Amino acid sequence: MKLPTKAEPLMPGLLVVVSGPSGAGKGTLCNALRSEWPHLGYSVSATTRQPRPGESNGVNYFFYTPAQFTTMIEQNHFLEWAFVYGNYYGTPRAFVEEKLSAGEDVLLEIDIQGALQVKKQYDKGVFIFVAPPSMEELRRRITLRGTEPPDIIRQRLEATATEVAYAPQYDYVVINQDLRVAVEEIKAIIIAEKCRPFRRPIRL
Repeated sequence: MKLPTKAEPLMPGLLVVVSGPSGAGKGTLCNALRSEWPHLGYSVSATTRQPRPGESNGVNYFFYTPAQFTTMIEQNHFLEWAFVYGNYYGTPRAFVEEKLSAGEDVLLEIDIQGALQVKKQYDKGVFIFVAPPSMEELRRRITLRGTEPPDIIRQRLEATATEVAYAPQYDYVVINQDLRVAVEEIKAIIIAEKCRPFRRPIRL
């Protein structure tokens, strides 16, 4: 499949927002997409949670203390932020805005609260809801991940039914049952969105 062409000069880049319930496979999906399309910019999120095994500061997340994070909120450093399962998460504003202004595309993987905040500020983005194929599969994925205690796993599963109700507010829904199929669907969405008239003006 042909890669999308880079945005024309003076045209802002495409903001692709991917979100969905915890355990739906957003991270795995975005990593697979980036491995095939390395030209996609990727916004590293900030958080106050503790790093998981193998995670590095500035690579997987920017890790901050709660005091540091709240100060950054007050100074409007985040495009969006949310308090989820006892921790803060946010998207650094400067990185995203600079990339888009330069005509570069940006992939943003965030939770549902954050995605809806971004949509209010930047309605020209492309919002993709990633859903698991079933609750049973979601439970299996979260349990196998082995990074959350049982009470947090229970909270995440209980929240999924509520979170799925937000899917109609997105532009697209991708069911992440087969990783290869899901990646191809997102690639097709990006290609189609970059062909919209307001993103591809005709200059004769």
